[in-house]
Amino acid sequence: QVQVVESGGGLVQAGGSLRLSCAASGSVFRIGTMAWHRQTPGKQRELVATMTGGGTTNYLDSVKGRFTISRDNAKNTVYLQMNSLKPEDTAVYYCYAKIDTSDYWGQGTQVTVSS
Repeated sequence: QVQVVESGGGLVQAGGSLRLSCAASGSVFRIGTMAWHRQTPGKQRELVATMTGGGTTNYLDSVKGRFTISRDNAKNTVYLQMNSLKPEDTAVYYCYAKIDTSDYWGQGTQVTVSS
């Protein structure tokens, strides 16, 4: 059974930084694209950053230059380094992983940025 678990959320002041982690465990043979999404109440979940298995990255325009996605394939882990955080970054952040032929989501981690 595969599990995807996020960690690293919390409360931070505007301008601060946080690093989110997401680790896949269990019967993992191959991990393709890994990504971070976020969602606020009443809004659709939006894609924040992606990294393919080959290392290609893509970012939401509003986080470009502030957020960096990376991954450690040996640890089946993806990270999201978030710098210069803004109150509008407040959301529940969800990890996504394409593992073998299936899609997996983490349970979400709350990020709150105070002004």
